Amino acid sequence: MAKLPALWMSVAVLVAGCKASPPGKWETAAITKVKHSITVRGKSDKNPIRDTRENVEAGRVAFSHYCAACHGLDAQNTGVPFADTMSPPVPPLNSLPVQSYTDGQLHWIMENGISPSGMPASKGILTEEELWSIVAYLRHLPAAGSLGEPAMYSGDENPCPSNGK
Repeated sequence: MAKLPALWMSVAVLVAGCKASPPGKWETAAITKVKHSITVRGKSDKNPIRDTRENVEAGRVAFSHYCAACHGLDAQNTGVPFADTMSPPVPPLNSLPVQSYTDGQLHWIMENGISPSGMPASKGILTEEELWSIVAYLRHLPAAGSLGEPAMYSGDENPCPSNGK
């Protein structure tokens, strides 16, 4: 009988210790530094796709086919019901932590994914041209909400918009 309170105390400590909470300011800063400096490669890779309106539009279309389910059509999570509840949350791609990656790093992230986050690898799914055009699109994002929400969540009939409206 004397061991029962100790057992309950151990269970309580284990349960309390397993509670997940968002990372704090210092943890976030540390992991951001590690990702930008060590784990995400491609820092010196340059985008071979010229920064033209046509290439940005091609990137938007490719993004709408592969990336919008998690990032929204505008890359700012518009209309994505689970974006804020994932762990870690899906970042708006116009945010400073994302925009501070080089073009080569953004390409590397899309191609290889980020483990253990929900960011999948697209190697073998997207072509090099699509990846680089998406990088161009990420550098010219529209205003949040301006493209609506992905059809898979809104029920719209046109699941793959081609003109951005």
